[in-house]
Amino acid sequence: MLEPQLNFVQCLGAAGLHRMAFWEWAYRGPALAEGQAPPVLVCVHGLSRQGRDFDTLARAMQDRYRVICPDVVGRGRSDWLANPAGYQLPAYVADMVSLLARLNAPTLDWVGTSMGGLIGMGLAALPKNPIRRLVLNDVGPTIAFEALQRIGSYLGQPKRFASEAEGAAYLASISAGFGPHSQAQWAALSAPMLREEGGQFKLHYDPAIAQPFASFTKELAEYGSAAMWKGYEAITCPTLLLRGEDSDLLSAETAQRMTACGPRARLQSFAGVGHAPTLVQPDQIAAVRSFLNEA
Repeated sequence: MLEPQLNFVQCLGAAGLHRMAFWEWAYRGPALAEGQAPPVLVCVHGLSRQGRDFDTLARAMQDRYRVICPDVVGRGRSDWLANPAGYQLPAYVADMVSLLARLNAPTLDWVGTSMGGLIGMGLAALPKNPIRRLVLNDVGPTIAFEALQRIGSYLGQPKRFASEAEGAAYLASISAGFGPHSQAQWAALSAPMLREEGGQFKLHYDPAIAQPFASFTKELAEYGSAAMWKGYEAITCPTLLLRGEDSDLLSAETAQRMTACGPRARLQSFAGVGHAPTLVQPDQIAAVRSFLNEA
């Protein structure tokens, strides 16, 4: 399967049921023994992104995995919530539990970029969780408040664009941290981020995802960081931490601390990249693949 199949899972939130979309890339590896299922890799995107961010990585991993790339609720093809208060990390973790039950995989590997890494940390800290190996892409228990302010400066704005090219140019203007990309790479990353409506293009996500984010204070960030460090200490699975050397969200100090406590993450940095590596470059894919291929 060179293109993914779009599926949905029903999830329960405080206000009732909602559908979460997920993109499934079929396993294309060696034939398996009768009754044997392929390993599962779940890839979860960042705050204002969506599951098609992982197309390049998913294609590279199909020779070993059934690859699942959800659109977190409020993004991509997933439902928008009637109550924006539901756009919170604990609710996202609960939605992923529903997804994992649907996948029926006793164990799986997880790649999470930014917010997707926080969701993965939340799951991996739970007793009896199914995560075998965890990749955290440019995120940790402490997030620089200045980076949150930067993201908040553009998140949720009701932008309209006359063309896909105009939309892609805007996305490039707020995504300098992704590092250099070819024109073809950027076009592939940008196209799923835009929806056509009335002859114009708008961003794919519910602008209301910004409402809980906007109320985030420095004091709340510090409180949340303490809770996240406690969760990180509970993680026992092998963990790879990826970091853009110029990241303004994951500091070098936090990254080093993550190598010395909890799962003692293995740190891999990428020069010329900020927040966050897009996992489309060969060296980034190779780092993920090498780690997941171990054991």
